[in-house]
Amino acid sequence: MFSTKEYLKKRTGKNKVERYDFLKLLVEEFNTTKSLEAKQQVLANLANFAYDPINYEFLRNLSVIELFLQQLDSKDENIVEYAVAGICNICLDFTNKDYIIDTPGGIEAIIDCLSSRNEETVISSLTILIFLITPKSKNRIVTPSTIEYIVAFSRNPNKRIQNLAKIFLLDYCTEQEVKEASSKVDKLYTS
Repeated sequence: MFSTKEYLKKRTGKNKVERYDFLKLLVEEFNTTKSLEAKQQVLANLANFAYDPINYEFLRNLSVIELFLQQLDSKDENIVEYAVAGICNICLDFTNKDYIIDTPGGIEAIIDCLSSRNEETVISSLTILIFLITPKSKNRIVTPSTIEYIVAFSRNPNKRIQNLAKIFLLDYCTEQEVKEASSKVDKLYTS
């Protein structure tokens, strides 16, 4: 992506096995702990590790992308925030992107996160959807109901949300789609 394989190998060092083992321990802790606070902390750590391309293969082998996707319907807002942040961090890689797109219900679970009251969850979800749009996935992401969400976000006072929404609308929607969605959103807010 942004670095050469040689550069990444150099950064990984000689002890890459230790990194894998550490990530494996985090996954095991997440799966075995009964403490919500511990789950939150471990998931936040995994989301941070998902930012580094050195870890992509390790995280795929440990099924961490699947773990992130499974947490999107959690009742705990922090768990959802960290899971969606992890997906956001890892989805730039083409293999990871394809995995997310091909996972049954994956895109839909991310779209569902747009209704979150947590702004960070919304920001990460918008970012993921922008990254995931390909010819293969566009018709599953750019739907009338999603466009309505995005139109509403384009009016959001949070500039980060507003700007991401505007990028989505400009890059992936037709003027007609935006016009129809705007009309529906206007009716919702004036009713």
